[in-house]
Amino acid sequence: MGCRLPLQRACVIENMFNSLYTKLVLVLFLLFITIGGIFLAAAMYTAPMYQQEVSQQLNRDLAMYIVNEHVLIEDGKIRQDNLGALFHKAMIINPSLELYLLDAKGRVMAHSMSADKVKRKQVSLVPINSFLSGNKHGLIMGDDPGNKSRQNSFTVAPIDYEGNRQGYIYAILGSDKFSHITEVLQRSLIMKWSASAVITALVFAFIAGLVLFFFLMRKLRALSQSMQQFKDRGLQDNSTVTMSEIKPRDEIDAMALTFKAMAQRIDLQMCRLEETDTLRRELVANVSHDLRTPLSSLSGYLETLLLKSSDLTEAERQSYLKIAHENAKRLSVMVEELFELAKLDANEVRPQQERFSLSELAFDVSQKFHLRAAEKNIQMDVDIDETVPYVTADVGMIERVLDNLIDNSIKHTPEHGCVRLRLATEQGKVQIAVSDTGYGIAEDEIPHIFKRFYRKPANTDDNSVHTGLGLGLAIASRIVELHGSRLSVNSVLHQGTTFQFTLPAPG
Repeated sequence: MGCRLPLQRACVIENMFNSLYTKLVLVLFLLFITIGGIFLAAAMYTAPMYQQEVSQQLNRDLAMYIVNEHVLIEDGKIRQDNLGALFHKAMIINPSLELYLLDAKGRVMAHSMSADKVKRKQVSLVPINSFLSGNKHGLIMGDDPGNKSRQNSFTVAPIDYEGNRQGYIYAILGSDKFSHITEVLQRSLIMKWSASAVITALVFAFIAGLVLFFFLMRKLRALSQSMQQFKDRGLQDNSTVTMSEIKPRDEIDAMALTFKAMAQRIDLQMCRLEETDTLRRELVANVSHDLRTPLSSLSGYLETLLLKSSDLTEAERQSYLKIAHENAKRLSVMVEELFELAKLDANEVRPQQERFSLSELAFDVSQKFHLRAAEKNIQMDVDIDETVPYVTADVGMIERVLDNLIDNSIKHTPEHGCVRLRLATEQGKVQIAVSDTGYGIAEDEIPHIFKRFYRKPANTDDNSVHTGLGLGLAIASRIVELHGSRLSVNSVLHQGTTFQFTLPAPG
């Protein structure tokens, strides 16, 4: 037990870190820490630069005022009295100001600092010339004579005498005292408040991001749970995946709807596969039954003829041969129907469209069944509207449809009944109907009669049971579908049945 608990905790921790929400939170946390650190570092770095730029802009003309008010170099000679008075006055007014007197080449000639604090004897003229060129945008940093490795903000003014450049008055604004004051300000309450405000804003943004991620992940969690349920129930349960009805407001909603549609389609396909499997089993049973009967009969009579031919009279031999021939024909029809339906389902047979007279075809087909109808005392009627035009279709396929429908009607119509073939024009289409006064079809059987291998259940009223594999109506329905129409049926039990479909009449 003691070994299992650490293992369970390790699994929980591993699952937690494998969670997308946890990964997003960690990424967001690291992102905010990085951004906050960069922002604070940039603020701490740019604050002194900003202070120096402000100081330089405010004191830009300071050196010029000094030159205009004091004569520091006259005919190449330094006026020590004026220079000493200037340095003394500068120390009183602004102790952080460092003044340097440079010659025309940038060498330090005099300064307001003590001798030990001057570390450079030469100042670069490049930033000085840039400053004097009138560039007022941005901070210009120059050499700091008090520090060998540092540059500071400055102000400078040229010293000219009788049109000749004598030197420069060079004032360092960001001295060590100024830097110390800046550091103190950075550690002051205002800077702390500013840093606190930045940290508070980042924390608030982080919490807001967590809430947003939570609501986004809630949709993903729901979708993940639905997928897991769909996976767990396997292929045994065909109930559609349950998800709340949502409107696609974002990509996650669209993905959820797509998954729902996909799950429903898979369920539908599974239902169809189950139906197909059921039909396959029924096919095996029906084919076995319907083919076994004529095969057994054919085999039996032929065996009798072979074994007892000498003992049979001529009339008996002819009777046996006739029965065997009828069973052979029955087998041939069954096999032919099976192959025909297989070709139609595989789209191996396509309608060969041609223009022909549907009225003539109807009369020709009805003539084939007159003798058979007369043998059963069934009246065969043909009702054709004179306005029926020529149609464009596959004449052989349409003939097969009429053959199957009339044959089916004669099979299921008792003696003294009536079978009628009717053609009429309605709304620019030719309507073909085959009706009978037969036994009719029960309401619960109607949805199944066009299915492959469907057999009408046996009943005491219908003497035409065991009428084969039930492929005739399936073949007729498939042919009508290939012509862009649909075979429909209306039936009343013990009163009769009507099959009808339409063909487009050419304009």
